[in-house]
Amino acid sequence: MKRVVIVAVGSEMLTPFFQDTDSLFLTRRLNDFGLDVEEKIIVGDESDSLKKAIREGRDRADLLFVTGGLGPTDDDRTREAVAAVLNKPLDVDGRVLAAIEERFFRRGKTMPPANRKQAEVIRGADVLANPAGTAPGLWIEEEEKIIVLLPGPPRELESVFEAHVAPRISGRSRAHLARKVLKAAGLTESEVETMIQGLYPRDPGRRLTILAFPGQIELHVSAFSDVSAEEAERTAESLASALRERLGPAVFSDDGSDLEAVVGRLLAERKETIAVAESCTGGLVCRRLTRIAGSSAYFLEGLVTYSNQAKIGRLGVPARMIEEHGAVSGETARAMAEGVRRVSGADYGLAVTGIAGPSGAAAGKPVGLVFCAASGPGGTRVERFLFLGDRSHVQAQAAQGILDILRRRLEEKPAR
Repeated sequence: MKRVVIVAVGSEMLTPFFQDTDSLFLTRRLNDFGLDVEEKIIVGDESDSLKKAIREGRDRADLLFVTGGLGPTDDDRTREAVAAVLNKPLDVDGRVLAAIEERFFRRGKTMPPANRKQAEVIRGADVLANPAGTAPGLWIEEEEKIIVLLPGPPRELESVFEAHVAPRISGRSRAHLARKVLKAAGLTESEVETMIQGLYPRDPGRRLTILAFPGQIELHVSAFSDVSAEEAERTAESLASALRERLGPAVFSDDGSDLEAVVGRLLAERKETIAVAESCTGGLVCRRLTRIAGSSAYFLEGLVTYSNQAKIGRLGVPARMIEEHGAVSGETARAMAEGVRRVSGADYGLAVTGIAGPSGAAAGKPVGLVFCAASGPGGTRVERFLFLGDRSHVQAQAAQGILDILRRRLEEKPAR
């Protein structure tokens, strides 16, 4: 069972109002058994499209999951579609029908005629009883392939999976999967691509995926082993170690931690404190720092000094400095960082000032221009950035930028 495909059925998931959470659950649980999902297909309720998706999934997979479309209504067509693809008839299962009738009886109701279709079973399939609803799952084995039909409601799908599917997979799968996630800041996706040339795995037992986010690159490493979990872990760590060596100090996490969590851990270890003055990010840096449990041990205060008057009055930025250099300048960022450190008494003061857009650009100062400053023992460091993207992307990159400046500074200096 090496190739796994999921077909998620439901026209509602092709709208912006619903998400396919079933596939996320299945992916996580299948990973626990050393199985990696190679493909996910979302398809609507239309019969021809459904049969096409099931046929393609069956052809590509050793283990195919089909979720949803097992209800009692006319647009629940998964059983019929799978039966048509396999060229097998549907038979009413007396025990399943009795169980559905009993479920309604316990609620003081009579089973509606529409629910009878939920007792239809593809000939040759094993019935997977549903402890949380009326639609049972089905387990079908044919031509060395396995097709599993599961109900769509998450609570029902999870109940059927844990009760019936997990034990069957556990007894058949001897694969082991290990994953590692490296996160890096201060590099673009193309820069990372250049730096790791030659490290892309060429054997089927290892995978490397690069994902880009505002101000952050993630490298997802997967390793498979038919021998042991320990071998899979060693293989994953070997590739992760080579990536860390190539990317150097840009890597801030190899355990999935976010940058604010890494910064918080470094501050806590050193028993040092921080205060923040923000302009263009409007409190985003403070929000990220304080979302970490225990941040009260190191986070003293945050100020959103959006106006020039606030920068002057709250942080002591000289008015003449703003007149000469502008609110968006390295000089003002430095004064903001030193000012918030002074008024708060923190070990470190951070500051961000910039033009998030879409308006506000001036001669020599385009949208996306941001200055970040970190003041602490040993002086103040100021960095200039020019970020691309809309307002929210500029803000997200600016917050990431200032946190990474502090992270690198803390890592350069030994703990007390």
